[in-house]
Amino acid sequence: MQAFGTSQGGTRREDVRFLTGQGRYLADIAPANALHAVFLRAPVAHARITSLDVDEARALPDIRAILTGADLIAMGVTASVYAITLPDTRGGKGAAPHRPILATDTMRHVGEPVALVVADTREAAMDALDAISLEYDDLPVSLALSPGGPEIHPEAPDNLALDWRLGDQTATDAAFAKAAHITTLTVRQNRVTAASLEPRAAMAEWDGTRLHMAFNGQGVWRLKSELAKALSLDPENVRVTTPDVGGGFGMKVMVYPEHYALAAAARKIAAPILWVADRGESIASDNGARDLTSTAELAFDDSHKILGYRVRSTTNLGAYNSQFGQNIQTALFSKVLTGVYDIPLADLHVQAVYTNTTPVDAYRGAGRPEAITLLERTLDMAARELGLSPFDLRARNMIAPDKLPFATPMGETIDVGDFARLLHRAAELGDAAGFPARRAASAKKGLLRGMGLAYYVEAILGDTSENAALEFTQDGGVRLFVGTQSNGQGHETVYARYLADLTGIDEDRIEIVQGDSDQIATGGGTGGSRSVTVQSTATYAMTRQMVADFADFLTRQTGAPFAFENGIFAAPGTNQRFTLVEAAELAREAGETDLLRHDARITLEGRCFPNGAHLCEVEIDPETGALRLDRYLAVDDFGNLMHPMLAEGQVHGGIAQGFGQAVLEEVALDADGQLLSGSFMDYAMPRATDFPMFGFESVPVPSKTNPLGMKGCGEAGTVGALAALSNAALDALWERGVRHVDMPLTPVRVWGWLREAEGGV
Repeated sequence: MQAFGTSQGGTRREDVRFLTGQGRYLADIAPANALHAVFLRAPVAHARITSLDVDEARALPDIRAILTGADLIAMGVTASVYAITLPDTRGGKGAAPHRPILATDTMRHVGEPVALVVADTREAAMDALDAISLEYDDLPVSLALSPGGPEIHPEAPDNLALDWRLGDQTATDAAFAKAAHITTLTVRQNRVTAASLEPRAAMAEWDGTRLHMAFNGQGVWRLKSELAKALSLDPENVRVTTPDVGGGFGMKVMVYPEHYALAAAARKIAAPILWVADRGESIASDNGARDLTSTAELAFDDSHKILGYRVRSTTNLGAYNSQFGQNIQTALFSKVLTGVYDIPLADLHVQAVYTNTTPVDAYRGAGRPEAITLLERTLDMAARELGLSPFDLRARNMIAPDKLPFATPMGETIDVGDFARLLHRAAELGDAAGFPARRAASAKKGLLRGMGLAYYVEAILGDTSENAALEFTQDGGVRLFVGTQSNGQGHETVYARYLADLTGIDEDRIEIVQGDSDQIATGGGTGGSRSVTVQSTATYAMTRQMVADFADFLTRQTGAPFAFENGIFAAPGTNQRFTLVEAAELAREAGETDLLRHDARITLEGRCFPNGAHLCEVEIDPETGALRLDRYLAVDDFGNLMHPMLAEGQVHGGIAQGFGQAVLEEVALDADGQLLSGSFMDYAMPRATDFPMFGFESVPVPSKTNPLGMKGCGEAGTVGALAALSNAALDALWERGVRHVDMPLTPVRVWGWLREAEGGV
């Protein structure tokens, strides 16, 4: 049996369902009698609650319940919202202030939930919100991306939540002391929001014994365990499910305060309760992303080889620790800190601060886009300072194939790669040699043209273990149980097609089962570009064992030695041939029902490292500052591709989200912490008309850490896009005297940099 399928093409099987309105999203699965929940949210960024009066609201028609923080405490629901803390250089771990489910005495960011209203209709619930009396005394607001300022939590003096370090500071400093050249660059990463097509939503119901929570997330098991602990329930009495999900991008992986509150309300009312956020509520309450400032230093010897790399970052955690908030710009950032370069020494120092803003956590790439953007922009600046082409400086510092596997200064091991080959292929496909002519043609039209290069490396994250189980049904079909969770990536297609390739089972007979803690005991969910790699490896392992078990069964039944090839069990010298489905039916008839279900759990030998070169060109109108993306090429090494069309689609989506952050998007706040970009009227999103046709080529170097030779592709487009676009913009503006740009590259900012370079206001 081959590990890798051979027919992984074609369209996505789930698309017909989605495009004809047959998708089953959270709002679609709610029963007709479901009650409606809305949240009263903090109207200010920092204030002491002096009075919260809900009596008038409770007396309104059709109101089933109103819960406050005090009510939850009286019900024994006192949990702090789940979050992980990291080791701190000052000793122990980073700060871990209590994050209440509903604010009790203090509101710490605009949009923080304060009360939950449950009513027969959404309209009645909204009326009750207006009838709640919330009085408060304003407190000083801290928005500074630096330690100090008005205190937010007593557990974090100077609002310093975490001081974290990795690398060899002493040796790195010594390398810098003997450097022939040092390039220094500070990069600001703008705050963005995930803006998934489907906002966050959840439904909770209680049958008197068991809690069922349906939510549109990225894995069901963490929420199951947290709800069980918070409500003092036996885990067996908590079921969490996930229907179709309209995009997650990391933002939906977390446990949020709303989940706990809805569960408590459902147990109190004993009726299904549905909550669906509106867009403004989402922007105010979904975890934000990025929001950090980093200073990078690269030390070179006199042959332009890198001696060492130093990075100092200050990152915004928002008002509380979110689930992975302390991890993103520290541990995850560090995994690709030195990219694909032969950098012997590195030192990373990160300080994380609390501010009166929505908590910050994972978003497509989760620390890796930030690290690669910083490194690749610094390399571009170094190339200018050293008088080298950006291709040449990168090529001479890339890890050579004969040095692989390569141990990075941050403790990661890159198993395989042919980085210079991909870089040269990008230059060839992108016609880098023809750029001067295109620049001259743009200049004749009064436009500034720039080329931007970035070479990224990704590290698949999350649980390196996964499960797969298969069950034969009485109607001749099979059900494949998976531990990941599709958020729109096409998992149903790729998993079913791969199983069909491995087994010969008709793809139409294969049902993919996901997102149900009752049916799937454990799993890693979706995130960190892990899904297809780990799940397909588990499916392969399960299928190998299943085939061996059925071959043994058929041999015992017939006395002939059976082997499996091209979807058929056959015994040499006989005319006996069975498909897997036929073999399963024989097992059912023989009473060997243990053969009707098979499962396996695998653990990858190590991480895999997708990588590639992004090359783009932009045109800027110096009169208006408007930027237009004219060309974009991605040359990617994802190892063996399970489904080339889906991989390319993931690259397209990642580039689009990278363009959004680089050029358009920013969560803007005023000095009091109020949102200035609280709707899509103010928060700019990319459109199809913003993009040219993307170029894409796969140059696979199969990974050695899994039997399929795969590497994740879900976040690669975003990881490479931010630096490529920023470098292109600076290249376009350089001839006009602009020496620094930061995202977002909006017309007003670009126009301002040009005027400043010209000596204007």
